[in-house]
Amino acid sequence: MKRRTFLAGGLAAASTLAMPALADTLDTIKSRKKLLVALDLGSPPFGMTDAAMQPTGSDVETARLLAAEWEMPLEIVQVTSPNRVPFLLTGKADMVIASFSVNEERQKVIDFSDPYGVIQAVIAGPKGREVKDYAAVVGKRLGTTRGSTNDKEATVRAQGAQMVRYDDDATLITAMVSGQVDMVATSPQVMNTANTRNPPAPFETKIVMRTFPYAIGLRKGEAKLQMALNEWVRKNLRNGQLNAIYKKYHGSDLPAEMLA
Repeated sequence: MKRRTFLAGGLAAASTLAMPALADTLDTIKSRKKLLVALDLGSPPFGMTDAAMQPTGSDVETARLLAAEWEMPLEIVQVTSPNRVPFLLTGKADMVIASFSVNEERQKVIDFSDPYGVIQAVIAGPKGREVKDYAAVVGKRLGTTRGSTNDKEATVRAQGAQMVRYDDDATLITAMVSGQVDMVATSPQVMNTANTRNPPAPFETKIVMRTFPYAIGLRKGEAKLQMALNEWVRKNLRNGQLNAIYKKYHGSDLPAEMLA
């Protein structure tokens, strides 16, 4: 399967936003000589801050690699899951690199580069709790990150659960560790991060809802920028740079079909 054929479903509502009249973004970037990238620093291991309060994570390293190859400084525009699309459409950032799952509803509003990673949407719960199907989630406090693909999938698939929505993954992780939720709709990466912080019982994947590619988000009508980003993604998948970043933070290689 080619990278560009990955599809998925779901989107936080943002389709009614009016896009301002903006100049060609790639020309603007070159003229400005600075890259404005929207990054979510509350979504480990994609984006977070280290012990010195410096941005780090797989998406942060991806953005830094792009800026370095384009020979310009990187300016991080901090976003959360719900405001990634609004920040992009209102011109606050040139692009979004923030575990941005590609799905059909988002593609009605924005465009994407070729995917540079994959992420699962899962239902996770404490080890020892039997969860055979979605019926086991009914009546349970199911935590998720507001506006995320996980939120969308769980809302459709886990009907009857008591949805508890948090503004970012970092707050969701705190809820997991402090026992505020029974189960969560999230990614394995967020689950693993929570497990490093010693929750009452380690979480494990119970149900895989869907597997999504994620890519760089950009405004519609930016053919030049999209082509430049696609060339960059393909080059760095072939030479192993993007796979090395993914493996460093996620503990496994990208799917073989993405590296072909």
